[in-house]
Amino acid sequence: MLEYAEPVTKLIDEFKRLPSIGQKSAQRLAFHIMRMPEAEVERLVLAMREVKQRIILCSVCNNHTELDPCRFCSSPTRDHGVICVVEEPHSLVAVEKTRSFKGVYHVLHGSLSPIRHIGPSDLHLANLLPRLKPENNEGVQVTEIILATNPTTEGEATANYIGRLLKPLGLRVTRIAMGMPVGSDLEYVDEVTMDKSLANRHEI
Repeated sequence: MLEYAEPVTKLIDEFKRLPSIGQKSAQRLAFHIMRMPEAEVERLVLAMREVKQRIILCSVCNNHTELDPCRFCSSPTRDHGVICVVEEPHSLVAVEKTRSFKGVYHVLHGSLSPIRHIGPSDLHLANLLPRLKPENNEGVQVTEIILATNPTTEGEATANYIGRLLKPLGLRVTRIAMGMPVGSDLEYVDEVTMDKSLANRHEI
């Protein structure tokens, strides 16, 4: 195998630590960095340093934010009576893109996974229950919890666990619908997706 200079090897090894980055992708990124002008590299380094120094977790919903509480939790125009539970901050962004959800969020930063030894205590669940009391929620009574975890085995397990946790409290707990994506062809849909689509059918 071709051996690179030690600084290059170190850079490649660091890139390989990133999600979905293999040996070849890491090499391409490393050589791209070496071709970049010094000023661009400095901007990249500064951006990475700033995101580590300035971004914190919202003390209310656990979203990434520069100010605590975050802009969703501190907004007087959001419906604090409806909380949408998502796995990761980027899932929150996906919900926001619809421009139809006007409630607030709770970010778990993961999902239950016995294989990866991730249990309930490893998720950001501890500060969800206190939010259900009006005195901890801008004086607003929570009326619904929407479980918007991913449609994976781990996401389903997480939704079921939270559902069992919240149901005794008399709250309305809902799960986002899953099934056929818009614009897809029935011919290429797997049986699990088709089963969900039939189960979640609605009257027209």
